[in-house]
Amino acid sequence: MGLINEITDVLKQYSGGSAQVPSNVNEHFDQVAQTAPAGSIADGIAAAFRSDQTPPFGQMVSSLFGQSSGEQKAAMVNQLVASVGPSVLSQLAGGGALAGILGAGAGAITPAQAQSISPDTIQQLATHAEKADPSIVDKASSFYAQHPTLVKTLGGAALSIALAKVAQRQAT
Repeated sequence: MGLINEITDVLKQYSGGSAQVPSNVNEHFDQVAQTAPAGSIADGIAAAFRSDQTPPFGQMVSSLFGQSSGEQKAAMVNQLVASVGPSVLSQLAGGGALAGILGAGAGAITPAQAQSISPDTIQQLATHAEKADPSIVDKASSFYAQHPTLVKTLGGAALSIALAKVAQRQAT
């Protein structure tokens, strides 16, 4: 099943890969995120994460983390830790406290614990996770595809890249 016709018209604006970000990109992203399959949105977010026109993956995840709820923070931390393993945490600045939480037999970070983790620690963790397990970009993208309002905090350039990828996927 294709995307709804009105969304197809929106996506046409992004299919050319224009460097100019439309002023209503947030509204367009909302429309597409509500209509397109989650996999398409995840592919778009992954394209934004990997783009040389956006900040590095670790920085973008850190930004999203800073805007997230406790539950969202915990879910992302647990995904990142699963990609690098708890033994790596002690090597990261600020990761010692995180390693201590995990080493205490907690198993997974809780929302309350996640609230105490700094965005800087998450940036380092995400950067390391991307190097250790490049599939973390796709995992994070799938997670954030479920939270499109949060993704909008990345800004117009990232949203335009995401929408261009959705448009490309629809065309094939």
